[in-house]
Amino acid sequence: MIIILYLAVALIAVAFAVLVYFLSQTLRAAQKTLEDVASTLEDVQEQVKGLSEETTELLHRTNVLASDVQRKSKSLNSVFDAVEGFGESLGTINDSVKRVTASIENQGMEHSGKVAQTMQWGKAVIDLFQRWQNARKSKQV
Repeated sequence: MIIILYLAVALIAVAFAVLVYFLSQTLRAAQKTLEDVASTLEDVQEQVKGLSEETTELLHRTNVLASDVQRKSKSLNSVFDAVEGFGESLGTINDSVKRVTASIENQGMEHSGKVAQTMQWGKAVIDLFQRWQNARKSKQV
């Protein structure tokens, strides 16, 4: 019975040794994995730092660009005001031309009868003048 006890203790010792061996292998693999993770995190931290610097620089450039666009936009306001004034002036001129055209058209309609009568009188005078000349020529011959 003591032999069984010694064999059981020896078996427990061997099992414990095997357990310790595999546990140490597992811990070494976990340690290697943790070292790889730490290295990766350091790389990521450096990349994030670089991105942060680039983002800060980009934000600064964006602010400068926005300021420049705002300044140029303000300088263009006077141009747009001038164009608006020109458009209003052009509209006023257009209205004036329409009124003058309408006035001329109305006067033309009012005086069209007089013009026709004047043309008839002019034609009659020209006919009389030509008859007078023909009569004068025939007396001279």
